[in-house]
Parts: sequence; C-alpha cells; structure tokens
Amino acid sequence: MPVAEPAESLGLVPESLARRDHRIISNLISESSRVLDLGCGEGDLLVWLVQHKRVQARGVEIAQEKVRRCVQQGLSVFQGDINQGLADYPDACFDYVILSQTLQVVRQPVEVLREMRRVGRRIIVTFPNFGHWTVRLSLLRTGRAPRTRHLPYRWYDSPNIRVLTILDFEDVLRKEGLRVETVRFLQGGKPVSVWPNVRADSAIYLLS
Repeated sequence: MPVAEPAESLGLVPESLARRDHRIISNLISESSRVLDLGCGEGDLLVWLVQHKRVQARGVEIAQEKVRRCVQQGLSVFQGDINQGLADYPDACFDYVILSQTLQVVRQPVEVLREMRRVGRRIIVTFPNFGHWTVRLSLLRTGRAPRTRHLPYRWYDSPNIRVLTILDFEDVLRKEGLRVETVRFLQGGKPVSVWPNVRADSAIYLLS
C-alpha cells in the first residue's frame, strides 16, 4: 500500500477552501489544465481552481439548485446523473477528472471509474473509509449498523449505498490497471501515515 506523504510536504493552499480534501485536491492539479468535477455541488472547488490556477473548468451535478448556484458563479456546469456515464465527452478530453466524496453513493462505481479514466488523463478520487476503527468499534459494541462522527447517518436515511475501505478500493485499482501516483490519508483533517485502513477516516487518490 502506498504511504502517505508527511504533513510538511502537503503544501496546503489557504483556508479559503473549507474542506481539507478540496485544499489537497487543489494542490494536485496543474495550472491551466482542463478539469471536470463530477458531483461538483455548488462549485466551491471549481471556483477556486479557476481563480487561482486558471483551469478550464467543467462540472456535472444532479441537484438543480446547486447547478443554478454554479452558473451564477460563472461556471460551466450541467445537470446530469454520472451513473448514466459520460457519453457526451470524447476520450482524453480532460487533464483531471475529480470524484470527491461521491464514489460511495453511485450505483455502478467501477463503471464510473472506467468512464473517468476514459475521458481524463488523470483522475482524483476521495471517499470515506468505512474500515476506520470507530466504524468497527461501533458495530462490535452495538451490534447495529455503525454510526460515527464522520458517518452519522442511520441505515435507512444514509446516502451511502456502497461500503468500501481503503483496502477494497486498492483491490479495484489493481484489477482495473489504475496506477496510484499520489495518495493522502486523513483523520479529522490531519495526515495519517501508519495503518491508514484502520486510522484514516478518508482517502484522496491521484490516479493514472
């Protein structure tokens, strides 16, 4: 398993990006590159990348209100369901394709990864780690579907339909022939380098 880089090498951008994964993602992206953000929300990450890295930004978002907010900010975002693929985009038309905290909510995650690889030269994926020790302890202690600080949903109202761990994700990477260029493991927004499948609550991968 790749080892996360130490904290001093993260080179975090300013706190103008509230989410730690967004700040790290922004450091992985080269200036003036072509970027597609799948499930881009209200476009906070794309706006920052346009303003500070001069990227050519595109986004896909399923929620109409969030799409409207993106357009109001001057972003090129269309309403669509990434579960239905990216047929509107030709091969290798983006330098980076981002899927941030969304992999666990899509119906066909492997197909989504394949489409990302098709349209992007590099892909960035972040997801919550269901192998975190608090999830394991919650299940062992209560005998019920785990609920933790970073996974607070109940089994019947959770948007998460896929339960994956760091080890599960890396199994898929090997089977799909995706190479890990960089990986960051986080716990409470802080870097984790030892036993990430147990200690990290989220993971960030740059793949090619």
